[in-house]
Amino acid sequence: MKHTSNKTNEALLQRRVEALPRGISYAHGIMAERALNAEIWDVEGNRYIDFCAGIAVVNTGHCHPKVIAAVEAQLKQFNHTCFQVVGYESYISLAERLNKLAPGPTPKKTFFMNSGAEAVENAVKVARAATGRSGIIAFNGAFHGRTMFSVSMTGKIDPYKKDFGPFPAEVYHAPFPYPLHGISEDDAIAGLHNLFKYDIEAKRVAAIFVEPVQGEGGYIPAPPSFLKRLREICDEHGILLVVDEVQTGIGRCGKIFAIEHTDIEPDIITLAKGLGGGFTLSAITGKAHIMDAAQPGGLGSTYAGNPITIAAAHAVLDVIEEEQLCERSMQIGNQLRSRFAKMQNKFSFISEIRNLGAMTGIEFCHDNDPQKPAADIANALKTEAAKRGLLILNCGVYGNVLRIMVPLTISDAVLKEGIDIIESVLTTLS
Repeated sequence: MKHTSNKTNEALLQRRVEALPRGISYAHGIMAERALNAEIWDVEGNRYIDFCAGIAVVNTGHCHPKVIAAVEAQLKQFNHTCFQVVGYESYISLAERLNKLAPGPTPKKTFFMNSGAEAVENAVKVARAATGRSGIIAFNGAFHGRTMFSVSMTGKIDPYKKDFGPFPAEVYHAPFPYPLHGISEDDAIAGLHNLFKYDIEAKRVAAIFVEPVQGEGGYIPAPPSFLKRLREICDEHGILLVVDEVQTGIGRCGKIFAIEHTDIEPDIITLAKGLGGGFTLSAITGKAHIMDAAQPGGLGSTYAGNPITIAAAHAVLDVIEEEQLCERSMQIGNQLRSRFAKMQNKFSFISEIRNLGAMTGIEFCHDNDPQKPAADIANALKTEAAKRGLLILNCGVYGNVLRIMVPLTISDAVLKEGIDIIESVLTTLS
């Protein structure tokens, strides 16, 4: 059936409703026509500043010329062989780059998958093969994906788990440090020990998965001391420490890997989002002796490490280095914190400003009371900001956190323009 040529947001949204299941939600009622760096234009010609970056994916901006050129060049060579059938050097060299970049002195190995959820599930497979154990521990508020096993690790029911159970066994959740809501680092560690006491003995746990900054959970940085204590607990009990860098990695937090802000060495790291610069790619990087635990044929996927996405990822890493985007991430984070600190003095509903590099979250609570999470303010801000030309997203277990995910290539002028819109909207809501 030939589709209509009526290209308005309203018309396309109506077609979407008729053609797609309601489970595929949307944050903004616009349809993109084109995008460049930190700006998107919809099908009606309206221009938007993009503070979402495809959910922290286009760290190098929309349509970075070097990424596009790398993809175009690869398209002229070949677009697919399935790496397990006929390999290619670019896959190997990208693995070598990530092995070299990964923190810690232990030799590393890497393989590629398609999505963050696939990276997480393959990390589970490797951890179970390496340890001979089955138990997996994640944290309340965590997000590790939507596939059936990864969603069982995700620590939030609505909307990710609602109506989809029962879930795979041998997945347990511990508290994550969230001081604003009364969960201290000591509380979180005690909760982990309680799991060992009441739910699963430590010697049956294959891995503990942790995000250096919880993403969907509310942009909550894990204290470095907490991560070090996790490393010590894992070492004590022979448990693997898996650091989920799907959202935090590739410069988002001011380092290639956010875990570099501590001095610990993970056993396995999962990557996706920013790695492909908008092209579908994820990676699992870990200590070589652990990564070799799976038998030949036990790992792989038809499309994983597709040569197009590999070419894009090489270009992304080149741009990160050449344009000093890790340093730029820290600069952006400082600018955001400075501006929002001033707003915090103006607006009683800004309870906390959290960031690691450019990965910034602003939590709204009525009367600055954590017992009164203000999801209404966060939602009103998102809606009104879009009307004024700024795209933002919310997160958090209470839905009351503004998360800022700007492309790291954003100019100071466009960054300021976006922040000014947020401040003007909050002024109307105060």
